[in-house]
Amino acid sequence: MLKDPHDQHAQDLGALLPGQSNEHGTTRRTALKAALGVGYAASALPLMAQTAIRTPSDGLTVGEVMIDVNGFKMPAYRAAPAGKTGLPVVLVLSEIFGVHEYIADTARRFAKAGYMAIAPELFVRQGDAQSYGEIAKLIAEVVSKVPDAQVMADLDAAVKWAGANGGDVSKVGVTGFCWGGRHVWLYAAHNPAVKAGVAWYGRLVGDATPLNPKHPVDIAAQLKGPVLGLYGGADSGIPLDTVDKMKAALAVGSPAAKASTFVVYPEAPHAFHADYRPSFRKEPAEDGWNRALAWFKQHGVA
Repeated sequence: MLKDPHDQHAQDLGALLPGQSNEHGTTRRTALKAALGVGYAASALPLMAQTAIRTPSDGLTVGEVMIDVNGFKMPAYRAAPAGKTGLPVVLVLSEIFGVHEYIADTARRFAKAGYMAIAPELFVRQGDAQSYGEIAKLIAEVVSKVPDAQVMADLDAAVKWAGANGGDVSKVGVTGFCWGGRHVWLYAAHNPAVKAGVAWYGRLVGDATPLNPKHPVDIAAQLKGPVLGLYGGADSGIPLDTVDKMKAALAVGSPAAKASTFVVYPEAPHAFHADYRPSFRKEPAEDGWNRALAWFKQHGVA
């Protein structure tokens, strides 16, 4: 059985934060967040303050919005150039930790590049991902209970919201990290509106379950928009042979599948883009970011 990259997170980060009680396996912060995208998820710490990027919001419209999904109000963090419409849209899909400061900052980086960036809180029905102090509990009680079909519907609703609020839905891109990286592949096969995707170290293979009936390798041939895969050669949770399997599946697929490609950074571990964590690797992260922007531009998102 393949090792889940989240297991490595648990080893790297430790089970609980210092001073936290493990009586119930999770802990809630003493004060509520001021808004979505403020502060870092408890189980994602310790914070590497010296490398964490802080993107200012000047010139941007930023903050939490509520998106209707068949009557359910889903929170999302939105960042966009202030006062502008007809903006290209990029969906930003989080790691297992939800829409915390790192994801919000990534959205602001896209907004600085001219995009309307939307980061939906895709775990909200199952629980508060940011309040968990133990990764194993977070995965068991929240992440593992999120159906892929629910994620696809939530992302469809986010695109619809963007179209009604200044976004150009003829120019839609999707990017995501780890858990979100896996869903980039799935969404690029699900929605014909997706012009291109950028998947950062998302799992490619897995066992079929009722909530996760297919994995990226199973739908590779059906991609509607080409995907750039950014992966780490030292990622202990995503063996390179699974990248090879995905390449083979893409090679016999749709035109978008055949146009998809991978960049593997030989020495990079899992989560090498996560600038607030010890796994951060500056050179691959910066190179991947530049490639992501160029990929979206090349394929008509920008």
